[in-house]
Amino acid sequence: MNTSAPRLLPLIAATAASLLLAACGPAGGPPAGGFPPPPVSVMITEARDLPVNLEYTAQTAGYRETEIRARVSGILIKRNFREGSSVRQGESLFTIDPAPFQLALERAKADLGVAEAQLQQAQRELARLKPVYESRAVSQKEFDDATSAERIAAAQVASVRARVNEAQLNLEWTRVESPIAGVTGRAAVSEGSLVSGPGVLLTTVTQTDPMYVIFGVSDRDTLALRRDAEAGRIKLPGDGRLKATVKLSDGSEYSRPGVVNFVDARVNTQTGTTETRAEFPNPGNLLRAGEFVRITLSGAVRPNVIVVPQRAVLEGPTGKFVYIANAESKAEPRPVEVGAWTADGWIINSGLKAGERVIIDGMAKIFAPGTPVSIVDPAAQKDAPQPPGKTGAKPAAKKPADTPQKQS
Repeated sequence: MNTSAPRLLPLIAATAASLLLAACGPAGGPPAGGFPPPPVSVMITEARDLPVNLEYTAQTAGYRETEIRARVSGILIKRNFREGSSVRQGESLFTIDPAPFQLALERAKADLGVAEAQLQQAQRELARLKPVYESRAVSQKEFDDATSAERIAAAQVASVRARVNEAQLNLEWTRVESPIAGVTGRAAVSEGSLVSGPGVLLTTVTQTDPMYVIFGVSDRDTLALRRDAEAGRIKLPGDGRLKATVKLSDGSEYSRPGVVNFVDARVNTQTGTTETRAEFPNPGNLLRAGEFVRITLSGAVRPNVIVVPQRAVLEGPTGKFVYIANAESKAEPRPVEVGAWTADGWIINSGLKAGERVIIDGMAKIFAPGTPVSIVDPAAQKDAPQPPGKTGAKPAAKKPADTPQKQS
């Protein structure tokens, strides 16, 4: 028989009693286990109108870009502009040798004189025969011949006059003019070259004020905007035209705002985007055609939306959810449907309403739904000295100081 067993029974009983008292804790103290409610920070949800800003990569283009081509063939004898300079509408850019066209005009005018003289002769002949014909002194055939000759002469005059106008027009076209006001490009043909009519490009003229900014909106964004607008989640401007701002390649913002004035009805099959265009004033020619820029569209708003920080939205087996501090100061999981991402966080499409307390820091200490929590001021929690692992935000895993770090 073991004689030490009776001596161990009082020790075992005392140890059990002390453990039971420690588990219960002092009266009015923390709950069983000795752990106080974890401190958390909350935000009071509020519904507000949220501006919608959309940013895309874009490229500038001239308001009008015109190819300058000659309308007649000939030898280019003079260039009348400085490459890269501004020109006015109607200003002469090139001169084609006008001598052959001047001779053609004079020849056509001479032919016109002959035709007009023949017409006058035919008119006089018809005028003499008419009274004689009425007195039956000449035959019907003679009178018909005179009438036909007069009409033929009149048609000949009209034909030659058209040739005169054509020769005059060709002579004027030897002065190649700019159809618009803008900035000229590089001259593609030098003096002395043979210009074979419209088939030869001489130069280009680009109108840079105003300036177009062209960009593509993905099919996904287009559908999302359309659905949100139909569902009332987005309110577009009254005139339906979004405002636009541009950031240049160096990151600076262009000082003058623009407006979207065109959306293509077709989707580009190669890029899957819809071509969209905005118009910007450009009086100082700061914007140049062909530049790559960033364009931001504004003017639309999301009415009465709730936004929560990204860190407050968690992922569970059934989807996204947030923790709510209910009236009993207990953590209550709430499934939510998130929408677009903004600079402030997630837009909550459904699952929350204004005035609820969403836990935004301290979720790492919430081990189960219904856990009691202690709501603290985020600023005070941030400023107060806290031991490692006791902050409201998710603590980073730290190793003891005497434990060597693994080398990656």
